[in-house]
Amino acid sequence: MISELSDLPPRTYGEVLDFIRFLKSRRRKAAPDTALASEPVLRKDWLRPEEEEAWSDL
Repeated sequence: MISELSDLPPRTYGEVLDFIRFLKSRRRKAAPDTALASEPVLRKDWLRPEEEEAWSDL
């Protein structure tokens, strides 16, 4: 990536930086969506009587 960046004219660095920030932002937004999507799948395990008993002392 560094060699690719070094081939670009300096005037394009701002555009590259904007794209990197966009990718980071998109990744941060995707993380909560993934957690929300997995909740229904995991709920069936969380609501088992064995789980309730294991966590009852907390």
